[in-house]
Amino acid sequence: MPGLYMWAFDPTYLIFVIPALVISIIAQAGVHSAYRKYSSVRNRRGMTGAEAAQRVLQFYGVSGVSVERVGGNLTDHFDPRRHVIRLSEGVYDSATIAAVGIAAHEAGHAAQYAKGYVPIKIRNALYPIANIGSTLSFYIVLIGILFSYGFLVNIGIILFSCAVLFQIITLPVEFNASSNAVRAIDEAGLLTEEELTGSKKVLRAAAMTYVAAVVASLLSLLRLLAIARRNNRG
Repeated sequence: MPGLYMWAFDPTYLIFVIPALVISIIAQAGVHSAYRKYSSVRNRRGMTGAEAAQRVLQFYGVSGVSVERVGGNLTDHFDPRRHVIRLSEGVYDSATIAAVGIAAHEAGHAAQYAKGYVPIKIRNALYPIANIGSTLSFYIVLIGILFSYGFLVNIGIILFSCAVLFQIITLPVEFNASSNAVRAIDEAGLLTEEELTGSKKVLRAAAMTYVAAVVASLLSLLRLLAIARRNNRG
């Protein structure tokens, strides 16, 4: 099948996919490097991640949110459905600069939900279709090319565009959560000024992984558009 041959030996793989992988690897290396560095530096107050999360919740007047331990490394997240902040084993009981920053960031997400932060509402509304787009769009485009169903190619591209839009909207959500975290840490005096600088570096490195994800997704979208355009010409 010529469509399958075109997909398997697609030169756009070199143009779009490999750069996206390199960018993602660099971003992941950055966050792991910052985390390793500041997860070995104990904060002077001896405040654990779990305690920091609770303090940030109190700072923003957020009630009804619990803090739990979860397995894994850097698996920290806020679950808005269950109103739970889940902190990884290296953050929950750890009294390091990195732990405070990460825990405060997740509590910053809880504050967003409590305030009715608009971008997070938009992101949640997009999630179902974005999840389908990120999972199935490439298969839909491939089937459309193989069987010359142009409408399927277009549907796949539209679905993947929704996934890209979801990631773009995620950027202000993540940056705002970090801003909430830094403000609470600073004004509540959870860390010293020097320690706060280290915590900011961890949060910035984590934010860059989301930026890298957006760039990678945009490159993937450009690849799909290039493949579809070339297929139409064929």
